[in-house]
Amino acid sequence: MEAFVLERYGKERALKLADVPTPELREDEVLVEVHAAGVNLIDSKIRDGEFKLILPYKFPLVLGHDVAGVVAKVGPRVRKFKPGDEVYARVDDFRIGTFAEFVPVKEASLALKPKNLAMEEAASVPLVALTAWQALVESANLKKGQKVFIQAGSGGVGTFAIQLAKHLGATVATTTSAGNLELVKGLGADVVIDYKTQDFEQVLRDYDVVLNSQDGKTLEKSLRVLKAGGKLISISGPPTPAFGNEIGAPGFIRLVLRLLSSGIRRRAKARNVLYSFLFMKANGSQLREITRLFEAGVVRPVLDRVVPFEQTNEAMAYVEAGRAKGKVVIKVR
Repeated sequence: MEAFVLERYGKERALKLADVPTPELREDEVLVEVHAAGVNLIDSKIRDGEFKLILPYKFPLVLGHDVAGVVAKVGPRVRKFKPGDEVYARVDDFRIGTFAEFVPVKEASLALKPKNLAMEEAASVPLVALTAWQALVESANLKKGQKVFIQAGSGGVGTFAIQLAKHLGATVATTTSAGNLELVKGLGADVVIDYKTQDFEQVLRDYDVVLNSQDGKTLEKSLRVLKAGGKLISISGPPTPAFGNEIGAPGFIRLVLRLLSSGIRRRAKARNVLYSFLFMKANGSQLREITRLFEAGVVRPVLDRVVPFEQTNEAMAYVEAGRAKGKVVIKVR
Protein backbone atom coordinates (compact mmCIF):
# COMPACT_ATOMS: atom_id res chain seq x y z
CA MET A 1 0.00 0.00 0.00
CA GLU A 2 1.04 3.65 -0.37
CA ALA A 3 1.78 5.61 2.80
CA PHE A 4 3.57 8.75 3.95
CA VAL A 5 6.49 7.52 6.06
CA LEU A 6 8.68 9.21 8.67
CA GLU A 7 12.17 7.68 8.65
CA ARG A 8 13.51 9.44 11.75
CA TYR A 9 12.67 12.35 14.05
CA GLY A 10 13.40 15.81 12.73
CA LYS A 11 11.97 19.33 13.03
CA GLU A 12 9.79 20.00 9.97
CA ARG A 13 11.20 16.84 8.39
CA ALA A 14 9.27 15.85 5.26
CA LEU A 15 7.35 12.57 5.18
CA LYS A 16 8.24 10.33 2.25
CA LEU A 17 5.62 8.70 0.01
CA ALA A 18 6.51 5.01 -0.17
CA ASP A 19 5.16 1.53 -0.84
CA VAL A 20 4.94 -0.31 2.48
CA PRO A 21 3.36 -3.63 3.54
CA THR A 22 -0.29 -3.50 4.61
CA PRO A 23 -0.27 -3.75 8.44
CA GLU A 24 -0.87 -7.16 10.02
CA LEU A 25 -4.31 -7.40 11.60
CA ARG A 26 -4.60 -8.42 15.26
CA GLU A 27 -7.52 -10.54 16.52
CA ASP A 28 -9.43 -7.58 18.02
CA GLU A 29 -8.79 -5.18 15.12
CA VAL A 30 -10.56 -4.02 11.99
CA LEU A 31 -8.65 -3.17 8.80
CA VAL A 32 -10.01 0.12 7.48
CA GLU A 33 -9.62 1.23 3.88
CA VAL A 34 -8.78 4.91 4.43
CA HIS A 35 -10.94 7.36 2.50
CA ALA A 36 -9.96 10.48 4.46
CA ALA A 37 -7.58 11.34 7.31
CA GLY A 38 -7.68 14.33 9.66
CA VAL A 39 -4.47 16.28 10.28
CA ASN A 40 -3.67 17.25 13.88
CA LEU A 41 -0.88 19.18 15.57
CA ILE A 42 0.13 16.00 17.44
CA ASP A 43 1.30 14.55 14.10
CA SER A 44 3.87 17.35 13.75
CA LYS A 45 4.88 17.09 17.41
CA ILE A 46 5.53 13.35 17.09
CA ARG A 47 7.51 13.96 13.87
CA ASP A 48 9.61 16.60 15.68
CA GLY A 49 10.36 14.16 18.53
CA GLU A 50 8.47 16.08 21.22
CA PHE A 51 6.74 12.93 22.53
CA LYS A 52 9.58 10.45 22.15
CA LEU A 53 9.96 9.96 25.93
CA ILE A 54 6.30 9.09 26.53
CA LEU A 55 5.47 7.65 23.07
CA PRO A 56 8.63 5.82 21.91
CA TYR A 57 7.72 4.89 18.33
CA LYS A 58 9.74 2.64 16.05
CA PHE A 59 10.77 3.63 12.53
CA PRO A 60 9.79 3.75 9.76
CA LEU A 61 6.60 5.33 11.12
CA VAL A 62 3.36 6.26 9.38
CA LEU A 63 1.70 9.27 11.07
CA GLY A 64 -2.00 10.16 11.23
CA HIS A 65 -4.52 9.77 14.08
CA ASP A 66 -7.95 10.40 12.49
CA VAL A 67 -9.60 8.13 9.94
CA ALA A 68 -12.87 7.77 8.05
CA GLY A 69 -13.26 4.89 5.65
CA VAL A 70 -14.71 1.47 4.88
CA VAL A 71 -14.09 -1.81 6.71
CA ALA A 72 -11.97 -4.06 4.46
CA LYS A 73 -11.43 -6.98 6.84
CA VAL A 74 -12.10 -7.92 10.47
CA GLY A 75 -10.11 -9.93 13.02
CA PRO A 76 -11.57 -13.21 14.37
CA ARG A 77 -12.65 -11.64 17.69
CA VAL A 78 -14.45 -8.67 16.12
CA ARG A 79 -18.25 -8.75 16.52
CA LYS A 80 -19.59 -5.21 15.95
CA PHE A 81 -18.28 -4.51 12.43
CA LYS A 82 -18.27 -6.24 9.04
CA PRO A 83 -16.65 -5.59 5.65
CA GLY A 84 -18.37 -2.71 3.86
CA ASP A 85 -19.30 -0.74 7.02
CA GLU A 86 -18.55 2.98 6.85
CA VAL A 87 -16.62 3.84 10.03
CA TYR A 88 -14.48 6.47 11.71
CA ALA A 89 -12.03 6.59 14.61
CA ARG A 90 -9.16 8.20 16.43
CA VAL A 91 -6.75 5.29 16.14
CA ASP A 92 -4.81 4.05 19.18
CA ASP A 93 -1.37 5.24 20.25
CA PHE A 94 1.31 2.88 18.89
CA ARG A 95 -1.12 1.86 16.10
CA ILE A 96 -1.29 5.26 14.40
CA GLY A 97 -0.89 5.46 10.63
CA THR A 98 -3.88 7.00 8.84
CA PHE A 99 -1.73 8.81 6.23
CA ALA A 100 -1.94 5.57 4.26
CA GLU A 101 -4.31 3.48 2.15
CA PHE A 102 -5.13 1.08 5.02
CA VAL A 103 -4.93 1.27 8.81
CA PRO A 104 -5.77 -1.28 11.54
CA VAL A 105 -8.07 -0.02 14.31
CA LYS A 106 -9.11 -1.73 17.55
CA GLU A 107 -12.79 -2.66 17.55
CA ALA A 108 -13.15 -0.80 20.88
CA SER A 109 -11.89 2.43 19.29
CA LEU A 110 -14.12 2.36 16.21
CA ALA A 111 -17.64 3.67 15.53
CA LEU A 112 -19.99 3.74 12.57
CA LYS A 113 -19.64 7.00 10.67
CA PRO A 114 -22.44 9.56 11.16
CA LYS A 115 -24.89 8.98 8.32
CA ASN A 116 -25.20 12.69 7.54
CA LEU A 117 -21.46 13.36 7.19
CA ALA A 118 -19.28 12.86 4.12
CA MET A 119 -16.06 10.90 4.60
CA GLU A 120 -13.98 14.10 4.64
CA GLU A 121 -16.26 15.66 7.28
CA ALA A 122 -16.20 12.50 9.41
CA ALA A 123 -12.38 12.35 9.29
CA SER A 124 -12.25 15.84 10.81
CA VAL A 125 -14.10 14.76 13.94
CA PRO A 126 -12.61 12.00 16.14
CA LEU A 127 -9.52 13.45 17.81
CA VAL A 128 -10.89 16.93 18.45
CA ALA A 129 -14.37 15.74 19.43
CA LEU A 130 -13.02 13.11 21.83
CA THR A 131 -10.64 15.70 23.31
CA ALA A 132 -13.53 18.08 23.97
CA TRP A 133 -15.73 15.25 25.30
CA GLN A 134 -13.06 13.90 27.66
CA ALA A 135 -12.28 17.43 28.90
CA LEU A 136 -15.79 18.84 29.32
CA VAL A 137 -17.95 15.77 30.01
CA GLU A 138 -15.57 13.29 31.62
CA SER A 139 -13.06 15.51 33.42
CA ALA A 140 -14.94 18.78 34.09
CA ASN A 141 -18.42 17.25 34.44
CA LEU A 142 -19.67 20.52 32.92
CA LYS A 143 -23.22 21.38 34.01
CA LYS A 144 -26.02 23.62 32.80
CA GLY A 145 -25.55 27.16 34.07
CA GLN A 146 -21.77 26.88 34.54
CA LYS A 147 -19.25 29.13 32.79
CA VAL A 148 -16.45 27.69 30.66
CA PHE A 149 -13.55 29.44 28.93
CA ILE A 150 -12.42 27.59 25.78
CA GLN A 151 -9.23 28.99 24.29
CA ALA A 152 -8.60 29.26 20.54
CA GLY A 153 -12.25 28.94 19.58
CA SER A 154 -11.66 28.82 15.83
CA GLY A 155 -9.22 25.89 16.03
CA GLY A 156 -10.02 22.20 15.67
CA VAL A 157 -10.72 21.45 19.34
CA GLY A 158 -12.25 24.88 19.95
CA THR A 159 -14.87 24.69 17.20
CA PHE A 160 -16.23 21.41 18.57
CA ALA A 161 -15.78 22.26 22.27
CA ILE A 162 -17.86 25.45 21.93
CA GLN A 163 -20.74 23.50 20.38
CA LEU A 164 -20.54 20.73 22.98
CA ALA A 165 -20.43 23.20 25.90
CA LYS A 166 -23.50 25.03 24.56
CA HIS A 167 -25.31 21.71 24.17
CA LEU A 168 -24.50 21.00 27.84
CA GLY A 169 -26.08 24.34 28.80
CA ALA A 170 -22.95 26.28 29.75
CA THR A 171 -22.08 29.92 29.11
CA VAL A 172 -19.07 29.90 26.78
CA ALA A 173 -16.23 32.40 26.47
CA THR A 174 -13.51 32.03 23.86
CA THR A 175 -10.54 33.78 22.27
CA THR A 176 -10.03 34.27 18.55
CA SER A 177 -8.94 36.93 16.06
CA ALA A 178 -11.35 39.54 14.69
CA GLY A 179 -11.60 37.67 11.38
CA ASN A 180 -13.09 34.62 13.11
CA LEU A 181 -15.57 36.50 15.31
CA GLU A 182 -18.65 35.49 13.30
CA LEU A 183 -17.50 31.87 13.05
CA VAL A 184 -17.23 31.35 16.83
CA LYS A 185 -20.42 33.31 17.54
CA GLY A 186 -22.20 31.11 15.00
CA LEU A 187 -21.00 28.04 16.90
CA GLY A 188 -22.54 29.40 20.11
CA ALA A 189 -19.84 31.42 21.92
CA ASP A 190 -21.42 33.97 24.30
CA VAL A 191 -18.30 36.01 25.11
CA VAL A 192 -15.70 36.47 22.35
CA ILE A 193 -12.32 38.04 23.12
CA ASP A 194 -10.03 39.28 20.34
CA TYR A 195 -6.70 38.01 21.65
CA LYS A 196 -4.80 40.56 19.56
CA THR A 197 -6.42 43.60 21.20
CA GLN A 198 -7.89 42.30 24.49
CA ASP A 199 -6.54 40.54 27.57
CA PHE A 200 -8.91 37.75 28.62
CA GLU A 201 -7.76 38.10 32.24
CA GLN A 202 -9.27 41.62 32.30
CA VAL A 203 -12.60 40.39 30.88
CA LEU A 204 -13.37 37.03 32.52
CA ARG A 205 -14.18 36.43 36.20
CA ASP A 206 -15.34 33.51 38.35
CA TYR A 207 -15.34 30.82 35.67
CA ASP A 208 -16.01 27.19 36.58
CA VAL A 209 -13.83 25.57 33.90
CA VAL A 210 -10.96 26.57 31.61
CA LEU A 211 -9.91 24.38 28.68
CA ASN A 212 -6.31 25.47 28.08
CA SER A 213 -4.64 24.74 24.74
CA GLN A 214 -2.03 27.50 24.65
CA ASP A 215 1.37 28.31 26.19
CA GLY A 216 2.60 28.51 29.78
CA LYS A 217 1.88 32.25 30.11
CA THR A 218 -1.76 31.69 29.10
CA LEU A 219 -1.98 28.77 31.53
CA GLU A 220 -0.85 31.01 34.43
CA LYS A 221 -3.38 33.70 33.51
CA SER A 222 -6.12 31.07 33.24
CA LEU A 223 -5.74 30.28 36.94
CA ARG A 224 -6.79 33.82 37.77
CA VAL A 225 -10.11 33.75 35.87
CA LEU A 226 -11.32 30.66 37.75
CA LYS A 227 -13.35 30.77 40.94
CA ALA A 228 -12.39 28.73 44.00
CA GLY A 229 -13.16 25.07 43.28
CA GLY A 230 -12.80 25.64 39.53
CA LYS A 231 -11.09 23.26 37.14
CA LEU A 232 -8.15 24.07 34.85
CA ILE A 233 -7.81 21.35 32.21
CA SER A 234 -4.82 21.64 29.89
CA ILE A 235 -4.32 19.74 26.64
CA SER A 236 -1.00 21.48 25.96
CA GLY A 237 0.83 20.60 29.17
CA PRO A 238 2.62 20.43 31.39
CA PRO A 239 1.85 16.73 32.00
CA THR A 240 1.36 15.63 35.62
CA PRO A 241 2.54 12.62 37.68
CA ALA A 242 -1.03 11.30 37.45
CA PHE A 243 -0.65 11.17 33.67
CA GLY A 244 2.67 9.35 34.09
CA ASN A 245 0.96 6.72 36.25
CA GLU A 246 -1.88 6.43 33.75
CA ILE A 247 0.46 5.54 30.87
CA GLY A 248 2.69 3.34 33.03
CA ALA A 249 5.73 5.57 32.46
CA PRO A 250 9.09 4.52 33.96
CA GLY A 251 10.07 6.08 37.30
CA PHE A 252 12.48 8.64 35.85
CA ILE A 253 9.81 9.88 33.39
CA ARG A 254 7.32 10.26 36.24
CA LEU A 255 9.94 12.27 38.13
CA VAL A 256 10.45 14.55 35.12
CA LEU A 257 6.67 15.08 34.84
CA ARG A 258 6.47 15.86 38.57
CA LEU A 259 9.14 18.54 38.17
CA LEU A 260 7.66 19.98 34.97
CA SER A 261 4.21 20.44 36.53
CA SER A 262 5.21 21.28 40.12
CA GLY A 263 4.86 25.06 39.67
CA ILE A 264 1.38 25.08 38.14
CA ARG A 265 0.13 22.40 40.54
CA ARG A 266 1.39 24.41 43.52
CA ARG A 267 -0.16 27.68 42.32
CA ALA A 268 -3.45 25.95 41.47
CA LYS A 269 -3.60 24.45 44.96
CA ALA A 270 -2.96 27.87 46.52
CA ARG A 271 -6.01 29.24 44.66
CA ASN A 272 -8.14 26.16 45.46
CA VAL A 273 -8.26 25.24 41.77
CA LEU A 274 -7.89 21.70 40.41
CA TYR A 275 -5.25 21.42 37.65
CA SER A 276 -5.19 18.40 35.36
CA PHE A 277 -3.46 17.46 32.11
CA LEU A 278 -5.50 15.68 29.44
CA PHE A 279 -3.93 13.46 26.80
CA MET A 280 -6.98 12.19 24.97
CA LYS A 281 -7.51 8.49 24.33
CA ALA A 282 -9.23 6.56 21.56
CA ASN A 283 -12.74 5.55 22.66
CA GLY A 284 -15.38 4.00 20.40
CA SER A 285 -18.26 4.23 22.89
CA GLN A 286 -17.72 7.98 23.40
CA LEU A 287 -17.46 8.37 19.63
CA ARG A 288 -20.90 6.73 19.30
CA GLU A 289 -22.31 9.37 21.69
CA ILE A 290 -20.70 12.05 19.51
CA THR A 291 -22.20 10.41 16.37
CA ARG A 292 -25.67 10.90 17.87
CA LEU A 293 -25.00 14.63 18.30
CA PHE A 294 -24.01 14.96 14.64
CA GLU A 295 -26.97 12.93 13.38
CA ALA A 296 -29.36 15.00 15.54
CA GLY A 297 -27.93 18.22 14.09
CA VAL A 298 -26.78 19.43 17.53
CA VAL A 299 -23.19 19.91 16.30
CA ARG A 300 -21.58 20.33 12.89
CA PRO A 301 -18.05 19.78 11.54
CA VAL A 302 -15.93 22.81 10.68
CA LEU A 303 -13.51 22.21 7.81
CA ASP A 304 -10.88 24.68 6.71
CA ARG A 305 -9.81 22.67 3.66
CA VAL A 306 -9.57 19.22 2.09
CA VAL A 307 -6.30 18.44 0.30
CA PRO A 308 -5.28 15.51 -1.93
CA PHE A 309 -3.17 12.68 -0.49
CA GLU A 310 -0.06 13.87 -2.38
CA GLN A 311 -0.13 17.14 -0.39
CA THR A 312 0.13 15.52 3.06
CA ASN A 313 3.34 17.40 3.94
CA GLU A 314 1.79 20.72 2.89
CA ALA A 315 -1.31 19.96 4.99
CA MET A 316 0.85 19.34 8.07
CA ALA A 317 2.75 22.60 7.50
CA TYR A 318 -0.53 24.53 7.19
CA VAL A 319 -1.85 23.09 10.49
CA GLU A 320 1.46 23.88 12.20
CA ALA A 321 1.20 27.52 11.12
CA GLY A 322 -1.86 27.79 13.39
CA ARG A 323 -4.15 29.62 10.99
CA ALA A 324 -6.65 26.85 10.19
CA LYS A 325 -10.32 27.54 10.90
CA GLY A 326 -11.49 24.17 12.14
CA LYS A 327 -9.86 21.10 10.62
CA VAL A 328 -7.67 20.20 7.67
CA VAL A 329 -8.38 16.82 6.05
CA ILE A 330 -6.46 14.68 3.56
CA LYS A 331 -8.55 12.94 0.90
CA VAL A 332 -6.86 9.55 0.48
CA ARG A 333 -9.39 7.74 -1.72
